[in-house]
Amino acid sequence: MTTLDIVMIIVGSLCLLIGVIGCIIPGLPGTPLCWAGLLCSFFAPKSSTDWVLLIVTTLVTIIVEILNNFVPSLFTNKAGGSKAGSIGSTIGVFAGLFTGNILGILLGPFLGALCGELIHDHSNFTRALKSASWAFLGFITGSGLRLITAAVFIVLFIKSFI
Repeated sequence: MTTLDIVMIIVGSLCLLIGVIGCIIPGLPGTPLCWAGLLCSFFAPKSSTDWVLLIVTTLVTIIVEILNNFVPSLFTNKAGGSKAGSIGSTIGVFAGLFTGNILGILLGPFLGALCGELIHDHSNFTRALKSASWAFLGFITGSGLRLITAAVFIVLFIKSFI
């Protein structure tokens, strides 16, 4: 194994690790970072990554990122939610990060959407609860899709060196 192989494995692994974290935390481009890890494997002399794999994974990355941006809004709209619920859900994700645990990250979008919906229309708690539940489901679905994609990219990265 050459020095370039070792450097590309280290840099690629870091991209994959940060990418997995970014699949859950908004603001970090999770799937594109995982793709960058595959790109690193392409430049390693001992890797079996080829152009076809890079093109296919590029398309997958673009599709997943587009879906991730629309799924939470679609879920919130399906439940009759407002823009305030969507904004509240996003704020809730960041607020949940400050708790320092996974429970805060998971409950943050739900509580944020609930607060946003109640601020928008405080007279209908049932509708706000329904909207918040769907906003949470949208967040989980989008994050899950990104995590599955990241897991596949990690497997491809490992296989490229075996």
